[in-house]
Amino acid sequence: MDLSSHRFITYFDAPEAQKISDLAIIEQFTDQSIIFEEGEDPSFLYLVLEGQVEFQKQTALNQYQTVANAKTNDFFGEFGVLDGQPRSARAVAAGKVKLAKLSRSHLMEILSNTQGKVILNLFSYIINHLRITTNQYVHQLVHKEKMELVGEMVNTILHDFRSPFTGIQLSSTMLKEMHPDEETEEWCDLIAMQIQRMLGMAEEVLEFAKGSTVLYRRPVNVAKMLGHFEKLNRVYFQSTQVEFSVNVADNCVICVDENKLIRVFQNLVGNSVEAFEKPGGKISITATKSPGWITITIADNGPGIPEAIREHLFDAFVTYGKRSGTGLGTAIAKSIIDAHGGKIEFKSVSQEGTTFYIQLPETQLEEMQQEVAEEVKLN
Repeated sequence: MDLSSHRFITYFDAPEAQKISDLAIIEQFTDQSIIFEEGEDPSFLYLVLEGQVEFQKQTALNQYQTVANAKTNDFFGEFGVLDGQPRSARAVAAGKVKLAKLSRSHLMEILSNTQGKVILNLFSYIINHLRITTNQYVHQLVHKEKMELVGEMVNTILHDFRSPFTGIQLSSTMLKEMHPDEETEEWCDLIAMQIQRMLGMAEEVLEFAKGSTVLYRRPVNVAKMLGHFEKLNRVYFQSTQVEFSVNVADNCVICVDENKLIRVFQNLVGNSVEAFEKPGGKISITATKSPGWITITIADNGPGIPEAIREHLFDAFVTYGKRSGTGLGTAIAKSIIDAHGGKIEFKSVSQEGTTFYIQLPETQLEEMQQEVAEEVKLN
């Protein structure tokens, strides 16, 4: 947006507004650039012209937690400018950001000669923004407590389940040895794969609760990966009377954590199956290549994602109309795609269906081999 039309500028009469515009310094920031640090002296007031800025507080573990944000047409840094106290949080660019900054000395000079109505308008905005920031901070604290509880719960489940899972695996191995026919071997292999899948799912929830995603990348043939996914879910699709199809471009190979990517497919496909209101649902997965990217689409002909949750679909604890579920599935899916350096988006039309678009960088095999070699050296 243009500086002259910014909310802060419009509070002032024409002469003061022009003076602010003349004195303001325009700066561009790249993603994750630090605008100012917590504890710094307040030198400037900032007007957001483009993009979004996050405000982060340092936690006891020397990590940073986002407590609020400022978007286009907002301004920030006013508390430090007005009272002269050090910054109470650090400001970080969330994507590309364009800011206009006004020095504290210039702003105080302008305010000292400004009419009372301007001051009232400014304080009205500041009070309202403080309310919003407080609500955001409380939401972040509640979210953090929820994630800590989820982490503790999953850790306990993993510990308790490992013993019976081991028993099931040993039993399936014995059955396979006692009945070495092809059908029994196939079912026993499926049992073993499903056990590993369940353990992997629990570990991914634990990683998500900790705020980290560990990847074990390797070159993966997309057609074989989706064939493996179909095999894992064949009985599931048959029992729910869902028609499932896969269409993959030739020579489609990416360097990914296959197990985690299958977890993403499982979540999105599982949501589609649960949403079907009657038998006869259709789900298709396609994979295409474009320069530098592999795009995987997951489309269904279901009722569509409810309007009430579309904006926050990838947030944690968001669910709608389910009899069970934690509301973590899509949030974990997005964290996995983000960890791969990819993107996930969706389009949904009521009573027509939903399509998810997953873009993953087409890492070259030579780059992958170099990364593995560097890891070996470090270890």
